[in-house]
Amino acid sequence: MQVVIVEDNVLLSAGLELILDTRGIEVAACVGDAPTFLAAVEEHRPDAAIVDVRLPPTFRDEGIKAALQARRNRPELPVLVLSQYVEQDYARELLSDGRGGVGYLLKDRVSRVGEFVDALERVAAGATVMDPEVVAQLLSRRDDLVGSLTPREREVLALMAEGHDNSTIRSRLVVSDNAVHKHIGNIFAKLGLGQHDSGHRRVLAVLAYLGSGRTGG
Repeated sequence: MQVVIVEDNVLLSAGLELILDTRGIEVAACVGDAPTFLAAVEEHRPDAAIVDVRLPPTFRDEGIKAALQARRNRPELPVLVLSQYVEQDYARELLSDGRGGVGYLLKDRVSRVGEFVDALERVAAGATVMDPEVVAQLLSRRDDLVGSLTPREREVLALMAEGHDNSTIRSRLVVSDNAVHKHIGNIFAKLGLGQHDSGHRRVLAVLAYLGSGRTGG
């Protein structure tokens, strides 16, 4: 796998390169600003991009805007966003196209090397991977939509949003396959989403729904 990184913190970018190199992931380019990042994506056509939310010159939203532009230029480009804090509006905006291949992690997750690399690989494969803290805050902002869910259904929805498949949800919650399917069916019914989709498409539908405030599937 080949990736492009945009991160203005030299120490963090060097750490990311080292982590990925030890896992056999090639860093095609590691840059520090949005314009150079967009040029690097066009030049190298990477399998995934790792993007810091806040970049020069204002350190506000240059990174997330660059990530959105990169996906407009290359709709199939998987993007893993790193942020120091939970930027709820940006997380929802990134999710709203519903295409998958999107991740949003807090930067302290990078120190958990196994989790970070696993998240990157899942995003590159087309999954949606959200930091548990991001999921919790997104759900808390949409209580009008999820208030009818039971506590167990909220747990299942959160694990879905983190990018876990049904077998992982079953293991995490120590329940049967049938119970997982039943909970997911109930979630979709209560949120007014169709139950015919499978795999990560269902996760994307839920995330897009929660993220954009749409009122139906």
